[in-house]
Amino acid sequence: MKIRKELWFGLVFMSLVVVGALYMLLSVEKITNGHLGLLMLSLVVTAIMLGFPTAFTLMGMGMIFSWMAYDQSVIKTLDLMVQSAYKTMASDVLIAIPLFVFMGYLVERANLIEKLFKSLHLAMARIPGSLAVATLVTCAIFATATGIVGAVVTLMGLLALPAMLRAGYSVPLAAGSITAGGCLGILIPPSVLLIVYGATAGVSVVQLYAGAFFPGLMLTGMYILYVVLIAKLKPAWAPPLSAADRIVPLPLLTQQLTTDTASHALTHLVGALKGKRNAAVPLSHILRQLGVVVLPGLIFLIIAVSSFRAVTTVDAIPVYDIQPIGSSSYESSTEEDSGLLEPPSSGLQDPPGAEQAIPSPVAASVASLEPAAPAEPAAATQRAAPTWWWVCFAILGALVSLFYLFLSFARLEIFKMLLSSFFPLMILIISVLGSIVMGLATPTEAAAMGALGGFLLAVAYRRLTMRVLQEAVFLTAKTSAMVCWLFVGSAIFSAAFALLGGQNLVETWVLSMDLTTTQFLIMSQVIIFLLGWPLEWTEIIVIFMPIFIPLLDNFGVDPLFFGLLVALNLQTAFLSPPVAMAAFYLKGVAPKHVTLNQIFLGMLPFMGIQVLAIVMLYQFPAIGMWLPTLLYK
Repeated sequence: MKIRKELWFGLVFMSLVVVGALYMLLSVEKITNGHLGLLMLSLVVTAIMLGFPTAFTLMGMGMIFSWMAYDQSVIKTLDLMVQSAYKTMASDVLIAIPLFVFMGYLVERANLIEKLFKSLHLAMARIPGSLAVATLVTCAIFATATGIVGAVVTLMGLLALPAMLRAGYSVPLAAGSITAGGCLGILIPPSVLLIVYGATAGVSVVQLYAGAFFPGLMLTGMYILYVVLIAKLKPAWAPPLSAADRIVPLPLLTQQLTTDTASHALTHLVGALKGKRNAAVPLSHILRQLGVVVLPGLIFLIIAVSSFRAVTTVDAIPVYDIQPIGSSSYESSTEEDSGLLEPPSSGLQDPPGAEQAIPSPVAASVASLEPAAPAEPAAATQRAAPTWWWVCFAILGALVSLFYLFLSFARLEIFKMLLSSFFPLMILIISVLGSIVMGLATPTEAAAMGALGGFLLAVAYRRLTMRVLQEAVFLTAKTSAMVCWLFVGSAIFSAAFALLGGQNLVETWVLSMDLTTTQFLIMSQVIIFLLGWPLEWTEIIVIFMPIFIPLLDNFGVDPLFFGLLVALNLQTAFLSPPVAMAAFYLKGVAPKHVTLNQIFLGMLPFMGIQVLAIVMLYQFPAIGMWLPTLLYK
């Protein structure tokens, strides 16, 4: 029987792990508990590659080796297991996981992706490689809303892959665009990966979300730039859309106003308000079209005015007449022999039996903190608008001006399609992320609002049935249970690993290499990159991050920055052959003539782009650290 290449790779990798573990045990003079911890780590990796469930493998290995470390004490082993599990499940951060997953499954079931892809590829028809670019943008938006890689890759494989193949696109380019775009959901917030990393490393999920925002946009932009360059250099790999594919049909009532889809919409609609040209068209239809046309300008004005007031208005702080302690009016202006004179008598007699009250310096100083005079109420002051506001205002104003300048009837119909597919998703995403990043809500509260938003979207698009709701709840429970069991297994495994002294042994070994910070980061990212071949991101986070995180202080690396590097790197867990899950998701729905090797070939350039993105983030840390620093430090 012939063994497939991926099986050969797995067998060779497992053999290397086992041989390395045996060599380590045989080369040392005395086997300590730390060596047993490294042996446990090797056995866990081997068992996972053999197909054993990750969570229960971690728990089983952790309990066996804890029992050995405690000198066969069953009571202590069970105590460790219960305490580790309770500590993990008591974490409030994990509540956001089922809520975000539920939001993702509801959005997926609302079937927005078909309308979104169609409207985007029509809007980008003039861009080289428009179908692949629209695929990447659709994947990025939908992956952000769902965060479920398998669902996005599968849906886009059913929707975008046939369209690209019909248009004559290269199979590797089409497959690579779908798989790379679908994996963006594990990096762009709200990402379950970032929640898992934050809970494992003790890093704020809010700061992780803020930090991952621009790296996610950068990686998406690099994907799009690559596709556009390939379409320019190799037009046969990504042919432009035909004229028939660019046709946007007009509504019947609009066709009575004009038959030319390229005519300017605003001028025709305004001209149709009077005269005989609108005789066969109801006035309500014209007003509805004008309302859609006016909407972008109205929103721009509201945003501009409200944001200008917010950035230029400063509340004045009331000025208090604060006197230094010791300068109160009851003190004498002169001192004699370093003594203080008694306060002047007011000439009034005290009540019978009452002692004379002597004002204390503390009381006088507190009294002096009161506003000096019946001051005028503090008035708001004005300041100049910052440069970033003017830049954003100019960019948005230019976009709105271009919108009205080139607004044909065809573009108006495309804009209406975007209003029903693109903008609802963007409003949901921006409201969820904005509330988290701006500190208006915790990730758990924002996840709850996101789940409600997904529910309302499904209702609005008339996709919410009892069957859809049952499927979403079942899949949410299944995914959440998997993640939570992974956390429990990871906690037990990490406790056993630390108990055996494996962490100290690893730390001693790494420090003995006398690495610089750059060398340590390169070594750690190479290890994570290689681990992404046989393992999934969940296994890498819960098993190996507890080993790397304690080493960061020794090299002065911010755990937040390290988490961003890891999140970029772990894209390879879904794109690296031969155990690339995204490839198998796509192969399951692709036509029979699309082979697995063609999918792997298309994924390789996007893996190279990911490595380049990691290098850029390391060379320019502000890409990921600027926003968290601006908002929270």
